[in-house]
Amino acid sequence: MSANVAAAQTKPLEGGALWLAALMLAAANFLVVLDTTIANVSVPNIAGGLAVSSSQGTYVITSYAVAEAIIVPLTGWLAARFGTVRLFVVSMLLFGLFSVLCGFANSIELLVLFRVLQGLAGGPLMPMSQTLLQQIFPKEKAGAAIGLWSMTTLVAPIMGPILGGYLCDQVGWSWIFFINAPLAITCSYFGWQMLKRFEGKLIKLPVDAVGLALLIAWVASLQLMLDEGKNLDWFSSPEIVALAIIAVIGFAAFMIWEMTASNPIVNLRVFRHRGYWASVLTISLAFGSFFGATVLTPQWLQSYMGYTATQAGYATAMSGILAVIAAPIAAQMSTKMDPRPLVFFGVMWLGGVTLFRSFGTSDMGFWQVALPLLFQGLGMPFFFVPLTGLAMASVETEEMASAAGLMSFLRTLSGAFATSLVTTSWEDKASYNRAELSGFVDATGQALQSLTQSGMSTETARGMIDQLVQSQSIMLSTNQIFWLSGLSFVIAACAIWLAPRPTKVADTGNVH
Repeated sequence: MSANVAAAQTKPLEGGALWLAALMLAAANFLVVLDTTIANVSVPNIAGGLAVSSSQGTYVITSYAVAEAIIVPLTGWLAARFGTVRLFVVSMLLFGLFSVLCGFANSIELLVLFRVLQGLAGGPLMPMSQTLLQQIFPKEKAGAAIGLWSMTTLVAPIMGPILGGYLCDQVGWSWIFFINAPLAITCSYFGWQMLKRFEGKLIKLPVDAVGLALLIAWVASLQLMLDEGKNLDWFSSPEIVALAIIAVIGFAAFMIWEMTASNPIVNLRVFRHRGYWASVLTISLAFGSFFGATVLTPQWLQSYMGYTATQAGYATAMSGILAVIAAPIAAQMSTKMDPRPLVFFGVMWLGGVTLFRSFGTSDMGFWQVALPLLFQGLGMPFFFVPLTGLAMASVETEEMASAAGLMSFLRTLSGAFATSLVTTSWEDKASYNRAELSGFVDATGQALQSLTQSGMSTETARGMIDQLVQSQSIMLSTNQIFWLSGLSFVIAACAIWLAPRPTKVADTGNVH
């Protein structure tokens, strides 16, 4: 990186060119973050369009997240081997190409394949956009550059559900992918034209091929097991048993290999720092809880509450409004005080709001759904910003890049795992609740008799009672998932106190 920095210092961008480059890099980051949330509200439309179940539709989310998580540990090696600017430009072009292929996919298998490739292309873009921003900006303006980058990271999750909902309702789900192409082409063209002179000397570093293969094997096996478990009746299926065995053996082999390899793809030695592993435990539990609930909300609203994709998008996006407002305050406070109370407050706030949401009813109006999500956003920056700083302050300076990559990998992976667990549990609990309620609803037959006496046919009356039972079963199941997510937040909040009080403040400029 020193060669890149030197190049940036000898030929700096100035004035309009500097800010145009900054906007281009911020737009690239915006695009990648947008794609993590734009599909959330689109799952029912995609599932309907491809004639698959909603749980299968969530593969669109989990496949992208897992692929993105797997490529993150390779970003440093790819940047050194091919160059930061080349990696950024090629990743941007491939991201646009695979986005278009996602839009043209006519089966769930093809769509998942192209989402995996899209995730592999998009994974390096977040850290590369941030690295390049730091290279092109003079030190006195670095704060403004990172502020611009951070704002896109916060605004994109707000825009994702709104844009996804609008496009699904107005033109079709394919357009949530097609819209990436023009911006990807523009960013890659201007990125190369403006930034190619900042390319540094290439370094041929060895890659941990065995570690990478073991990583892919256990992560993919575990994710497939979670995704397919319900459809195949879990461990009564030989396929699920085989996937479980591969995941367990692969994980054990991966741990042993990475602890003994001279050039590991994932530096597990950073877990010797108590502050780091406590921070990673907190962020994995909290982000998994948050992402799982975020994926569930639009599915529930569209499938059982009568919301359009646009309405569900507006409701889901509410959580980002106060997050954007509170972010500068959280960043300022995290540099002046012990970050642990801030993290505890942020995560406990998220847990409290999620527990409040577990008392929902099937006749709630839009604002009864949206207001808790609006207030939930207040806790997000107090959870994420100081927690990142605490984790990086806990490791040695030379370990920061490895620690940041590993934390990003586990955060993204926890979101993918939580999505599978939540959607599977939601349907399982709904089936169980339906069986329980069926034994209590109209046991004497009085309701059926009353409806038939009012003029309804027996078949219509039974259909109405059945619909009521199904609606309440789903509502109970949704509340139960929110309750479990809330408890997970509470556990995550308590976990931060396992970390010691930090003795230094980390420079998190290189953290993604």
